[in-house]
Amino acid sequence: MSKTQARNTDQPMRLIGSYLSPYTRRVAISLNALDQPYEFEAVSVIGEPQKVRPYNPVVRIPVLVMPDGEALIESFAILDEIDQRVGPARALIPPSGSARRTVVQIAALALACMEKAQCAFYEGRFRPQDIVYLPWVHHNDNQVASGLRSLNNLAAMLKPGEWLGGTASISQADITAAVVCSSIKLIRPSLNLADEFPHLVQFAMRCEDLAIFRKFPLPSSLPPAPALPTALQQS
Repeated sequence: MSKTQARNTDQPMRLIGSYLSPYTRRVAISLNALDQPYEFEAVSVIGEPQKVRPYNPVVRIPVLVMPDGEALIESFAILDEIDQRVGPARALIPPSGSARRTVVQIAALALACMEKAQCAFYEGRFRPQDIVYLPWVHHNDNQVASGLRSLNNLAAMLKPGEWLGGTASISQADITAAVVCSSIKLIRPSLNLADEFPHLVQFAMRCEDLAIFRKFPLPSSLPPAPALPTALQQS
């Protein structure tokens, strides 16, 4: 996006986001997997929008501030740059062919599940209970369940030590699917992931036990809902 502040290029990258954000988590875990040093700055986009807006005008996380001050936004674009930095031999998404398509499509399916789970979650988190539109919640939860069922079927076919995308080592498909599974389990407990999608949950637990995941843990509970702005905020 922009270079808001010149920095010493010897400094590590700076990741701005939240431990609760699956998009921040997948970036952080990817950086860990590729041994890319970074500093983490925890922010709340609702409570502290002024900390994010200089880097991303939409006030979304994550943001990755490069050593020279350039700010990268949106997890898919950040991850693409990380892969470019380490080169195709180490990249978490294969460089071409069917292997690339497989990994990208699994990650895309997981992200779609996450987006729909958040739609259902936010309906109850930020609306007064008497105006929560349950048909909308159920619609989104049904979409989540359908996507998770596909991921669960993939996980069910794995032998010990194998990865979702068929890669020799962990890929972005695995990181994103595990992060999404853990996040949805936290924010949509009514979906009963452990009972309904046991293979996927077991795979996510396997990933969460890795050091690269444990260095950026998902909180075990949700904080109270923050207060939303009551008026349009001017830049």
